[in-house]
Amino acid sequence: MTKRIALCAVMLLAGLGVAQADSLDPIAVRQAGFSLQNGDFAYIRSVVKDKGDVKPLEGPAKAIAMWTKVIPTLFPKGTETGGNTRALPEIWSDPAGFQKIALAANDAATKLATDAKAGNAEEVAADAKLLGEQCGACHKAYRTK
Repeated sequence: MTKRIALCAVMLLAGLGVAQADSLDPIAVRQAGFSLQNGDFAYIRSVVKDKGDVKPLEGPAKAIAMWTKVIPTLFPKGTETGGNTRALPEIWSDPAGFQKIALAANDAATKLATDAKAGNAEEVAADAKLLGEQCGACHKAYRTK
């Protein structure tokens, strides 16, 4: 699963033309990563809504958990503008709050992966709700509408 995620990310980034001679564009990387996360989370939500088999959700939940660890590193100073970013200045003025939400999202995604592996549909539903709340809290505080 990890290889698939890495391959998809590389292909997406290459397709977006974000590779530069000596570095990657952090805005493009974070936008591509959020797009992948959104797809994984949409899949998780659809399985929960349809009361489907939750065991296959382990992989997408692990991918989200890996992504949430990286998120705070993708907002270096100097990336406040450009690239159609929707990031609010609060990311840079309140990095501790931003990192706290990313860590809480990581905890929720990690728990979701564990509960999915165990096949615990009720816990997965609760975990998905909590993960959605963490994502929403970050959007409310740190992203323009």
